[in-house]
Amino acid sequence: MSFNGNLDSLYRQVIMDHYKNPRNKGSIEDGLTIDMNNPTCGDRIHLTLQVEDGKVTDAKFDGEGCSISMASASMMTQTIKGQDTETALKLAGIFSDMMLGKDYDDSIDLGDIEALQGVSKFPARIKCATLAWKAMEKGISSQPEN
Repeated sequence: MSFNGNLDSLYRQVIMDHYKNPRNKGSIEDGLTIDMNNPTCGDRIHLTLQVEDGKVTDAKFDGEGCSISMASASMMTQTIKGQDTETALKLAGIFSDMMLGKDYDDSIDLGDIEALQGVSKFPARIKCATLAWKAMEKGISSQPEN
């Protein structure tokens, strides 16, 4: 098996781990709530964010959908918790570029998110992977400036 084959297998394992054991599943009482769906394949996300002083202090999600959609939501909440909103939005842009197969800023450690890189080869699945990220962008953008 080639190196790429081993890497693909590892990435699949990371995605399935996040799907079967999602991080930050649930909702935040009195949090900023964003509901979005992907009608083309039935993915649905209910994202709640706690944003204080320009920082994402907590992020949780609930919903239903394919393994890519739910794993991406798990990874996204894990990645943005503790980040300032500007960094969270920058990460969303990097993730979007990665999904579209564009060059992206790899100076930031993306952690488990890199496991979703292969999704860019399957255009029909890109919306699945980006749903949670779009919800987060929508939520943070709706916040009044401090």
